[in-house]
Amino acid sequence: MKQTTGKQSIELKTEVYVISGSSIVGSKEKEGPLGSCFDKTVEDPMMGKDSWEEAESALQKEAADLAIQKAGILKDQVRMIFAGDLLAQSIASSFGIMTLGLPLYGLYGACSTMGEALSLGAMAVAGGYGEYVLSLTSSHFASAEKEFRFPLEYGNQRPLSASWTVTGSGACVLGTRKSSVKITGITTGKIIDYGLKDSQNMGACMAPAACDTICANLKDFVRGPENYDRIITGDLGYIGQRILLDLLKEKGWDIHRQHLDCGMMIYDQDSQDTHAGGSGCGCAATVFAGYVLPRLESGEWKRVLFVPTGALLSKLSFNEGQSVPGIAQGVVLEHADN
Repeated sequence: MKQTTGKQSIELKTEVYVISGSSIVGSKEKEGPLGSCFDKTVEDPMMGKDSWEEAESALQKEAADLAIQKAGILKDQVRMIFAGDLLAQSIASSFGIMTLGLPLYGLYGACSTMGEALSLGAMAVAGGYGEYVLSLTSSHFASAEKEFRFPLEYGNQRPLSASWTVTGSGACVLGTRKSSVKITGITTGKIIDYGLKDSQNMGACMAPAACDTICANLKDFVRGPENYDRIITGDLGYIGQRILLDLLKEKGWDIHRQHLDCGMMIYDQDSQDTHAGGSGCGCAATVFAGYVLPRLESGEWKRVLFVPTGALLSKLSFNEGQSVPGIAQGVVLEHADN
């Protein structure tokens, strides 16, 4: 049964439901505008561990356990996990969910990883490869600063274009069991490189990829922006949003009425000193599970295009003077009347 549509999208013929979502964040995220939306707040950024990396692994394990619990299933009913993070070799995921003892596909899509995990999870369920699948990701401010920028002890100044990596983890259980939200479509992103090399301006690096995926989705599904209640990008922030809206207008699309950005929503720009906004795998994941999913469940929103965005760089590529390509993964979610 053919499920592809257009050049890079999938229109799922088998119904795939988001059965549960969990979101765990740090204290800074709790203090932001969406603080009351998240399931749990972790006051100790170390999570009682000896390193930032171990703390992030603990975050992801808690989010996974909570999503499974909220789904009302046993751990062993999860057929497979799709998970990833920002750290080298995705160690936050591998060490975090190792103790679950479940089959794992490790992913890397940078900050777009939640979109990748939801996409692949939905395809696995639709293909009959698992009744229940777990999709999750995480990030941690301190582990990301250590991995990509400077140790916190260095106390470097951050430019106004820089974003603040979210400390948090979001997880979703997908399956065939009916719920009030289903995944109906996927638009797989392409790597888009405009030649930008400023690793402190993630929004500018990722905006072209978000534009490309949104355009592909609208064309492949023969829709206009008005066919979505919201088009929600991952973590472009204030700079990236302006670039995205301008790029889309050049292509004939105006989404300013529908557009939200997780990086702009999770922090208060004026009071929290986060400059361009939030970023990190945990940004889109926690905002999706804590804020977007409940609005789809209630029927306040009938159809949403969720587009997490990622900057595909590493310490090696940056130090060798390479550009920072971007990618964006599109997931179409709809309220399901049961």
